[in-house]
Amino acid sequence: MRLKQSKALSLISLATKAGKTVSGEFSTEKETKSGRAELVIVAEDASDNTKKKFQNMCDFYEVPIYFYKDKDTLGHAMGKEFRASLAVLDAGFAKGIKKQIEDERQTMA
Repeated sequence: MRLKQSKALSLISLATKAGKTVSGEFSTEKETKSGRAELVIVAEDASDNTKKKFQNMCDFYEVPIYFYKDKDTLGHAMGKEFRASLAVLDAGFAKGIKKQIEDERQTMA
């Protein structure tokens, strides 16, 4: 077990096991446009192009978006290889993950 893993990542992991996330650019985009995405997370080390694309899309479809951790960490939380983007499809998980990310940012500030 590594040092204290972030609660947000643990929730992403749980949501993935529950089948409530999609990942990868295509799936994330599809679920956002279909209105099923409750939350979009993009890796901080994703390309500027990718970040801008998802930021604009999430603004347009009014989906909360966070730039969080790196591709390796997000992929690891989902039990996969690198993941630059993911969408959470469950309102409960989305709410929990948002809260944890906010809490982490306050702790670091």
